[in-house]
Amino acid sequence: MGSIVLPHLRTGWHVDQAILSEEERLVVVRFGRAHDPTCLAQDEVLYKIAEVVRNFAVIYLCDIDEVPDFTTMYELYDPMTIMFFFRNKHMMIDLGTGNNNKLNFLLEDKQELVDIIETIYKGAKKGRGLVVSPKDYSTRYRY
Repeated sequence: MGSIVLPHLRTGWHVDQAILSEEERLVVVRFGRAHDPTCLAQDEVLYKIAEVVRNFAVIYLCDIDEVPDFTTMYELYDPMTIMFFFRNKHMMIDLGTGNNNKLNFLLEDKQELVDIIETIYKGAKKGRGLVVSPKDYSTRYRY
């Protein structure tokens, strides 16, 4: 349901406009493939929290097969990636996983995802480019 209802960015221009045009809210973009099970599960969680975070964040979906423009620029090689932007600036988050540029694993807990988005938004409003996640995910997956 989430991947149907949430707004899709169909071209590179639409992605750029979504990032450029939002002045007061955090832009959350889920890059991935619409048919991937991980993306579908994450889209469902994003759909459920979209109403909760609507005052400080806007959520978009972008299919990397449909819009390959950002694959090399943002190193989008995982099945599902969530990136955050504020006032045309890429926001980084330290999740404890070593990759501060993006969230590239499935977060099924709605409240955890709301907390992460809220933390990034608060840090962005203070002018920070890198924020620390409210929870350490370093032991969640063993690489």
